[in-house]
Amino acid sequence: KRLDEAYELVKNTVSTGGIVLFVGTKKQAQESVAQEAARCGMPYVNQRWLGGTLTNWRTIRQRIDYMLEIERQQSRGEFARLTKKEALMREREINRLNHRMGGLRDMRRLPNLLFVIDVRRDTIAVKEANILGIPIIAMVDTNCDPDPIDYAIPSNDDAIRAIKLMNSTMASAVLEGQAILSSIRAEEDEVAGMEDEQAMERYLGPSTLAKIQAEYADDDDDFEDSDEEDVDDDSEEELVEAAGVVADAGETAGFDEVEEDTGSEAAEPALEAVSEESSSEEVVEEA
Repeated sequence: KRLDEAYELVKNTVSTGGIVLFVGTKKQAQESVAQEAARCGMPYVNQRWLGGTLTNWRTIRQRIDYMLEIERQQSRGEFARLTKKEALMREREINRLNHRMGGLRDMRRLPNLLFVIDVRRDTIAVKEANILGIPIIAMVDTNCDPDPIDYAIPSNDDAIRAIKLMNSTMASAVLEGQAILSSIRAEEDEVAGMEDEQAMERYLGPSTLAKIQAEYADDDDDFEDSDEEDVDDDSEEELVEAAGVVADAGETAGFDEVEEDTGSEAAEPALEAVSEESSSEEVVEEA
């Protein structure tokens, strides 16, 4: 029953855009917390809890932003301009900050809900959440005080299987809440579009709105027709150019034929004159 209540709380919190912070710094929980939180896209703390992570969140966020800036410098290759010692110191600083606060790199604001594995080990996190009024879901063993916990789940917080089961269940609740949130946002976008259309119809009137839509449709048709005309004009120009090339080639060939014909016609009278002269010479000799 307690687990079902916690499941519903996580799902409802995420479905309204809330953030669930997974906290498990004990050795048995570190790997499971990181895997399940990454699976559902939620922040986590699986190393030593830094004092003021919640109550002094602004300073913690500044350190995270500093870490991200150094990582960007490294990815851009700016460390190559530093000396070997300076570059090594920057790399060590990135590793140190990422080890302590890497699970919080994507958390831009305070969480709406905490899921804690071991209340005794992470007592500072519980106290900070109580100060800020953040609800807490926690695995509560027989040696833990359930009073600071809003939703206590009786379980063995030392058993690895129990820890994995709880982390997996909470991550599944987060994923279900995210699916609900996505569907709600899609419906809101659809309703907003319908409201915009109704508002336009209310202010402009059905006839005016229909006229505007018809004008837009005509503009689209004109645009398509103009594209087709441009294509036709281009094809006609190409045909005209091709015909011109063919005509030029024909004229050139015709000119050569005319030259040959004129040359043969001019040669025929000359041959006739030569034949007449030779025949006259033969007549004189015979005489």
